Amino acid sequence: MKISIIGSGYVGLITGMGFAELGNEVTFIDIDEKMVEAINSATPPIFERGLKELMQKNIGRYRATCDYRSTIDTDITFICVGTPSKEDGSIDLTYVEDAVAKIGEALKEKNDFHVVVVKSTVLPGTTEEVVKPIIEQESGKSAFKDFGLAMNPEFLREGNAIEDFFNPDRIVMGIKDKKLSVYWKRCILRLIVPNL
Repeated sequence: MKISIIGSGYVGLITGMGFAELGNEVTFIDIDEKMVEAINSATPPIFERGLKELMQKNIGRYRATCDYRSTIDTDITFICVGTPSKEDGSIDLTYVEDAVAKIGEALKEKNDFHVVVVKSTVLPGTTEEVVKPIIEQESGKSAFKDFGLAMNPEFLREGNAIEDFFNPDRIVMGIKDKKLSVYWKRCILRLIVPNL
């Protein structure tokens, strides 16, 4: 499967490298050119036990770019951008909103069904109330008809994230429509839990 990961920080990089290890073709998309250069040179931009070895082992299965149009060439996109806290303690969705607007622009040019999965830490309702309308507006397409939309929160512990990716103690999925539910069970769930 061809997968795009938006945001190559802690969650995005570990998730994407896990997918690469499982034999998938992964494209990391990030606005930070230094991060892109580090990933393309197989140099971990963060420290996580086993990450360097995983990156070295999977050279050729992944690449990094700043170009959101690369989303078009993949089957599924995972949004893994940061959601920092504002001064008042609320979640800042700026990075999520920027990412989904660019995904929507890219999907405008794609004819095939594409699945967008929110993995960033967001409040309940964000996928439906924030992500969905932005993608629909920017792409001119309808969610659950022209593209799939799902939520899959992460539960990675720093220092043990690679182990957590390959041996999750739980998987939470938020899916609204039947078409994506079947797709999720047949393709995506097996992607996340290959031993099913």
